[in-house]
Amino acid sequence: MYPEELVKPMRAELSEAGFEELYTPEAVKDAVATEGTTLVVVNSVCGCAARNARPGVKMSLSNGKTPAKLVTVFAGVDREAVDAARELMFPFPPSSPSMALFKNGELVHMLERHHIEGRPAEMIAENLKDAYDEFC
Repeated sequence: MYPEELVKPMRAELSEAGFEELYTPEAVKDAVATEGTTLVVVNSVCGCAARNARPGVKMSLSNGKTPAKLVTVFAGVDREAVDAARELMFPFPPSSPSMALFKNGELVHMLERHHIEGRPAEMIAENLKDAYDEFC
């Protein structure tokens, strides 16, 4: 488990962009089960989260269409909430960072760590924008 002081600025990066932080399995399941679209970001302390994932997902929100709900859980901190999110992302293996778009409770688009690591934030944003255009 990472100390809260360490992850606080990393959490803030997404919460200040409009993401709701989820801390319990129930909150994750409720967020995804709602009608409409929900983007779930599994945040992380790793370099690719700082350099690629968080900037990319924030850039994606400049799109004309965006998910109705934006939520995040933090790997290595919110263990039970992250486990619940990962269960909903099945059949994809656990990875962090990662991003999943749900529509009416169904997983419709997934970005795993290997889609994020080594790719510029702009590419991640474009990938997400394409998914928003299709599903939102």
